[in-house]
Amino acid sequence: MQSERQIRVHHRHWNPLSRVVIEDVRPQLDGGRYPIKRIVGEVLEVWADVFCDGHDVLAAAVKYRECDKEDWQSAPMHFVDNDRWSGQFELKRNCRYVYTVEAWVDVFESWRQDTRKKFDAGQNVELELIEGVDHVRKAAAGSVAEKGDAAALKRLASKLEREATYDERRQTLFSDEVVALMQRCGERAYKTEYFRQLELVVDRKAAAFAAWYEMFPRSQGKVPGKGATFQDCIDRIPAVRELGFDVLYFVPIHPIGRVNRKGANNSLTVKPDDPGCPYAIGSTEGGHTAVHPELGTLEDFRRLVSVAEENGMDVALDFAVQCAPDHPWIAEHKDWFKYRPDGTIKYAENPPKKYQDIVNVDFYGREREATWIALRDIVLFWVRNGVKIFRVDNPHTKPVPFWEWLIREVQSAHPETIFLSEAFTRPKMLKVLAKAGFSQSYSYFTWRNFKQEIIDYLTELTRGECREYLRPNFFTNTPDILPPILQRGGRPAFQMRLVLAATLSSVYGIYNGYELCENTAIPDTEEYLDSEKYQYKVWDWDRPGNIKDYVSAINRARRENAALHEFANLSFYPSSSDSILFYGKMTQDRSNMIFVAVNLDPFEAHEAEIEFPLNDMQIGGDDAFEAEDLFDGTRHLWRGAKHRVRLDPATNPATILRVTPFRHVDYASPCF
Repeated sequence: MQSERQIRVHHRHWNPLSRVVIEDVRPQLDGGRYPIKRIVGEVLEVWADVFCDGHDVLAAAVKYRECDKEDWQSAPMHFVDNDRWSGQFELKRNCRYVYTVEAWVDVFESWRQDTRKKFDAGQNVELELIEGVDHVRKAAAGSVAEKGDAAALKRLASKLEREATYDERRQTLFSDEVVALMQRCGERAYKTEYFRQLELVVDRKAAAFAAWYEMFPRSQGKVPGKGATFQDCIDRIPAVRELGFDVLYFVPIHPIGRVNRKGANNSLTVKPDDPGCPYAIGSTEGGHTAVHPELGTLEDFRRLVSVAEENGMDVALDFAVQCAPDHPWIAEHKDWFKYRPDGTIKYAENPPKKYQDIVNVDFYGREREATWIALRDIVLFWVRNGVKIFRVDNPHTKPVPFWEWLIREVQSAHPETIFLSEAFTRPKMLKVLAKAGFSQSYSYFTWRNFKQEIIDYLTELTRGECREYLRPNFFTNTPDILPPILQRGGRPAFQMRLVLAATLSSVYGIYNGYELCENTAIPDTEEYLDSEKYQYKVWDWDRPGNIKDYVSAINRARRENAALHEFANLSFYPSSSDSILFYGKMTQDRSNMIFVAVNLDPFEAHEAEIEFPLNDMQIGGDDAFEAEDLFDGTRHLWRGAKHRVRLDPATNPATILRVTPFRHVDYASPCF
């Protein structure tokens, strides 16, 4: 027969004293492999199954600590039903936390409940009262009681010993004061801790609520054929802020390679004055920690960041882990790259596509560690220069362990840093990158156009496990993606897709030109014709047909309504038309309730009967409520769940309604 010691060797989580069972602790991802995500100021609710043999009374708590501190804190859990327990604690810092669950037999409460049953049944409990006094003595001498409680317990024990009568001892031991004292200090037998400590990333609010505006810095000027400067970008900041955006996102600002430089529309034919693609990073002028001389200096960039901050905006930078063939690293660190059998460096490909102006880093070459550290140090360099948000280009073509390491390294020193994953790729890869640490993720929203597919996709994101780790950033378009709905649907499509992006998700973005309804594509592609990826561009920011006022109204509605600051509070509601999507968001206390109806057809007007969730809104069936249209300010006084809307793409492709209960005044009341 094996000894207990031998058994422990083979079952490292087994303990003969662990009578209390703790199972199914939630939330957790993949058995605790990855951290969940939350925002500063939120409350984390933790659930667990806690049970034990027999009829002893149990108690449980959530243990938690900030990763950079050693001391644990504890929050009590309460019994819900069927051995399910719940507890919660507030997330006060932008940092990483660890948490777990512990449970134990509450010896005094078990004694109290058993003794109460015997007494209520008319039995003599003299011996049980002696046991109760003994429990108090042990608590006074135990390690759980703090100084003040220990003194109170000692006084209580002395008092119980002096009290001669049976009833006096029973009444004292069963008093609310003693029960509360013993809950804090009583013996915790068979204390058991869940076998795993779980991790939690707590981000600042901008990770979960923000409106992004993407731009090419060199295209913010006014002189055709000439690149703009950081000063031109600074001059544009008030206009972008007036539109209501709070993240100003720049594509790469670094020197652009000259070897294999691309011409207009991705052509291999290059003119002397073609500026090249900003994603072909590096030249004799520097690499990923340099700025393109045409834009200005590093000091100019820092001034831009400062002006953006003064206007309430973050600056986000594109982090593209790739190099032009004349990037300084090619000469300095040959072993960081891959080469073909003929000795030439291997440029990037996604057959049949070829990217002759780009070469990729070898993440698992002979100098893997030095390569990873150098890439991390690029991010830290820009953090030191005021950048706290990074949009990462094509992270799915780089190893997941690299991102998990880099993001943890950066956030350990700078927890305010936010990373957006541009991973338009297979669903499982998109998701694992979010699990590995990316604060936000691009999504498939860009290609979801019809009612049921939108409902299905958003239900997956808000109701499934995704809600614990994946924050979708709903970009309406990108420099690489001009969706067919925008190419064909005209101005109404731009309005409709903007409302969807800005109100379905709490984080969304547009690529500049969207507000101008720019929709000219290379035929049969999603690529912009004459894309500013390959040439200078001068925009007329006030050209006819723009939707700037519409953008401002939507962003104002987002700022002013707390329900739109959240994502997982999204719910869909009945609409009688397949072309009209009806959904809403509410704060938990129902102080702010927003409902949105969108015509998904950019060509025709549609009517629908929509149905409000009166029970969820805490509004009675006969009660009136006010519905204010946040676009034009019109107000409706409605009663009942069902109402009709008509949405015409030419005039109002969508409506955003703020609902407020209409407080009835009874003029027959004696108060009047």
